[in-house]
Amino acid sequence: MRWTFPMMFLAACGASPAVEFMGATRTDVTVAGRNYTVFQKGERVEVIRLGHARRGEHQAIRATMIELIPRVTGCRLLEHSLRGDSGEMRGSLDCPA
Repeated sequence: MRWTFPMMFLAACGASPAVEFMGATRTDVTVAGRNYTVFQKGERVEVIRLGHARRGEHQAIRATMIELIPRVTGCRLLEHSLRGDSGEMRGSLDCPA
């Protein structure tokens, strides 16, 4: 019983940004039944996959996350800056002036 409240609190949190993305614009997106959260702060972006991924799904999830970045931000991803995996990735953007 004593674990009920903390677990309910954690379940309600969803995706939380990395420290550098505190105060960033948040966009929640669903693609093919899978939920993602995109945080943009200036010319930096963080994408977080929500939920479990099975073995064999990670490559397609990573591709979807990369495709989401320009669609959500309106900026071009600088692919050489991309770091992370199918759970969370961060990168730099080239945004129109």
